[in-house]
Amino acid sequence: MKWVTRQRPKTDRVACPWLIERFIDSDAEFLFAPPDEVLGVAEREEAIPFDIPGVELGHHEGKCSFEAFIEKYELTDPAVLELARIVHAADVREDQHSLPQGAGLRAIGEGFLHVTEDDHELLRLQFPVYDALYAWCQEQVGS
Repeated sequence: MKWVTRQRPKTDRVACPWLIERFIDSDAEFLFAPPDEVLGVAEREEAIPFDIPGVELGHHEGKCSFEAFIEKYELTDPAVLELARIVHAADVREDQHSLPQGAGLRAIGEGFLHVTEDDHELLRLQFPVYDALYAWCQEQVGS
C-alpha cells in the first residue's frame, strides 16, 4: 500500500511510517510531497494521506497522527501505547514538556533534518531510534 505525507518528516511524520511498517503494513511505500500537493498525490497514486490537516489519520481532538493510527487500527500493544505518549509529547506543541523523552525525541527529529535532505533517508536513519525507544517502552511496561 502507498502512504503519503508532507516532505521533510520529523517526529510524527517519522513515527507514523515506523508504526505503519512495524505494525500495519510491512510492504508500505512512503511518498512525500509539498503540503499543498499531498492530497493530489494521494489521489493520483491511490495512496493514503496522513499527518496533514483534514484527513482521518491526522491531528484530531488534541491527539497527534500517531495516536490516530493507533485508534484506527485498534493497536493495543502496551509498549506502542507508551511510545504514543512520548510521540505525543514530542509533537503536540501544548504538551512538549510533559515528558522529558518527548523533548529528546523532538530534538532528535529536528536534528536529523540537518543530516540529510532525502526524506526516505530520514526514515532509514531514524527507524532504529524508534526501534530502540520501542524496546525501552517494552521494558517500562513489562512486556
